Amino acid sequence: MKKLFALAFTAAALVSCNKDGYTIKGEVKGLVDGTKVYINKQNENGFTKIDSTEIKGGTFEYKSEKTPETDLYFIELGKTQEFMFPFIVENGSITFTFDKAKPQEVKVTGTKNNDLMTSYNEEAYKIQKEIMDFQQQNQAKFMDAQQKGDQATMQSLMDQISKIQNKYVDQNKKFITTNKDSYISLLLLTQLAMSDALKQEEIKKYFNDLSSDVKNTKKGKEFADNLKKMEANLKESQANLQKVAVGQKAPDFSASTPNGKTESLLANLGKATIIDFWASWCGPCRKENPNVVALYNKYKNKGLKIIGVSLDKEKDAWMKAIADDKLTWLQISNLKFWEDPIAKQYAVEAIPATFILDANGTIVAKDLKGAELDAKIAELLK
Repeated sequence: MKKLFALAFTAAALVSCNKDGYTIKGEVKGLVDGTKVYINKQNENGFTKIDSTEIKGGTFEYKSEKTPETDLYFIELGKTQEFMFPFIVENGSITFTFDKAKPQEVKVTGTKNNDLMTSYNEEAYKIQKEIMDFQQQNQAKFMDAQQKGDQATMQSLMDQISKIQNKYVDQNKKFITTNKDSYISLLLLTQLAMSDALKQEEIKKYFNDLSSDVKNTKKGKEFADNLKKMEANLKESQANLQKVAVGQKAPDFSASTPNGKTESLLANLGKATIIDFWASWCGPCRKENPNVVALYNKYKNKGLKIIGVSLDKEKDAWMKAIADDKLTWLQISNLKFWEDPIAKQYAVEAIPATFILDANGTIVAKDLKGAELDAKIAELLK
């Protein structure tokens, strides 16, 4: 499971700004008079309400004496966050139009970035609809294949939907290329970078091609700083990757067990050893665990050792997953999520990830599953 994030905005709202601040004017259908309209700013802890007004006669108007630096804010209609729409705070004169019966058709006119966001959303909605239609048309087929163990059909359907989902990436890349002076391009590039959809050199080129006005915003400067960190991390990862290549001696490491005892790799080598990177929150890891349990039970008395390295951050969740999945081999964790030093040492960027070692601690294979893994362990235990 990689660190993935959604790429598309879901809807757009709009703001107008003037020399005395900014004004939001809205037309709303389907919500009663007196419904609160909140202006929200998002941070690492969620949404913070900046100010509010209310709907009267199907309209609302919000005025501010100050215009904050260009950034992404949200209009919230009501208190449940059911109707939450992003908009860009910037100078200009614009209007927000919303109909409860058709929330996806929210309309914006006026300022440059909000107009661009609206046109972007219209295209993104078409892709979203294509995905939803495909899922609806093929859900029964997928469930039937899953029950029959028809891996070929399941993989074919997953490949088809991945192809549709990749249209989001293509849309974003095209948008960024043709709108280099848009703040929206910076937001989309940030999401692309977080989703691992682009290589680092591509990210750097797209960012360098943005206008100086965009790069000099607060988020632009933060992106530039993160880009430098990414470059440093890539160099470290490449160096570590060479150290854990097949044929190399596995680097030693140590961490705490659930009971607080420190255990190391070299102190726990068997005739064959599997280093298993996983986490309680990782769906693919949990799905694979029964297969690993079966393999361990088959070969543990012949010299197989497994060391589970968890990328959990909550000890209780980690321990519960160990018990629920019946993982009886050695388990260790630093409880540091993706900042786990062992994962970095082994250049692990997606889980589950496995390293297979021989009796001397030499890496002989990586990420084997099923029959291939069974055959490799049997070979090592001869």
